[in-house]
Amino acid sequence: MNIFYNTKGVGDVLLVQLTTTNFEELQTESKGDITLIKDAKTAKVGAFNVFNASKYLELTESGSVEVTKEIVETLQQLLTKNDLELELEVDFTPKFVIGYVASKEKHPNADKLNVCQVEVGEETLQIVCGAPNVEVGQKVVVAKIGAVMPSGLVIRPAELRGVASSGMICSAKELAIPNAPEEKGILVVEDHNEIGSAFQV
Repeated sequence: MNIFYNTKGVGDVLLVQLTTTNFEELQTESKGDITLIKDAKTAKVGAFNVFNASKYLELTESGSVEVTKEIVETLQQLLTKNDLELELEVDFTPKFVIGYVASKEKHPNADKLNVCQVEVGEETLQIVCGAPNVEVGQKVVVAKIGAVMPSGLVIRPAELRGVASSGMICSAKELAIPNAPEEKGILVVEDHNEIGSAFQV
């Protein structure tokens, strides 16, 4: 789940994204201050909007809103109150984590890309990376699927030149770290960082 709120750009509307999948054809269902956005073929809910959001939540952030258990509980109560049958299943695990580059191979269809296997704790992610300085044995910062970058970009499953990629190995600049170097290259973190642990952007 990702939540966005921008009164200047959108008004007093909370935008709640439940999936990173893009639906080809959409349909909507509105009850009270809530509008569900569904896949027209499967009726699966991919997102919903809460209008007059400040009536229900105290929102001080502009842009990406931190997903907390309190916010999720409030949203679930709102859905139930408006007779909308939608159970919110939320993954509270960190989306920015310390990864370990276990292997690196040249991309078969792109000279400047590498296909990396990156350990992030209990799983290993295949990530296509174009950074010139990525090497086996590094500890790096990984933005997992569903992560929202400081720029507002949402990390989605991707396919780069025919190879699947699940996440992104981040540079200091992409993480909006102050005084980040301008040249291209991923951020390599110190070895004492635990693989799979949360990285605070």
